Amino acid sequence: MADEVVLLDTWVSMFGMRVRVALAEKGVNYDYKEQDLKNKSPLLLEMNPIHKKIPVLIYNGRPICESSNIVQFIDEVWNDQSPFMPSDPYDRAQARFWVDFSDKKIYETWKKMWLSEGEEHEAGKKELISIFKQLEDALGDKIFYGGDSFGFLDIGLIPFSCWFYTFETYGNFKMEAECPKLMAWVKRCFQRKAVSNTLPDDKKVYDFVLAMEKILKNK
Repeated sequence: MADEVVLLDTWVSMFGMRVRVALAEKGVNYDYKEQDLKNKSPLLLEMNPIHKKIPVLIYNGRPICESSNIVQFIDEVWNDQSPFMPSDPYDRAQARFWVDFSDKKIYETWKKMWLSEGEEHEAGKKELISIFKQLEDALGDKIFYGGDSFGFLDIGLIPFSCWFYTFETYGNFKMEAECPKLMAWVKRCFQRKAVSNTLPDDKKVYDFVLAMEKILKNK
């Protein structure tokens, strides 16, 4: 009997995108259920009663929550395909560290910059650029973060790239100028169908953010 796989997600979530990339990399068929986070579905509240957030992967009726945790689960269940995680324990620890770093730093720093002005806005911009420079340093001269193979850390980070245009536009900087090696890595990642067919257009993300800004300012 085939596995029943359902993903509760919303299209613009960089965290949900990494789950969709992972599923695509493994060739997993699944039922996608777009969620309205302003009006959370009974299914989402049932499947993730603790945090009530997306993404949630439902595997044969049982939920798995938190995007990096879900990606590791996918890697372990569909282990007939190339593994996401490095074979070396130290490299695995490093991959988990940098995914956790990006989760805690990128989005929160962006939010600080987003609706702020003056010195606060400029400080947020500098911090965001600094974070990406640290990630670029971690990449070094490797093809992918997993070395020659596209792996766990690549899956964890590449969804942020479709937000780069939004970060650049609000921050008035260019990722290509600030982090050229990181942008070269992005282009390599987009040569993979699992990435190019999953991530939304960066202008669509920007339009979404503009719409959210109008809603927040009119409250």
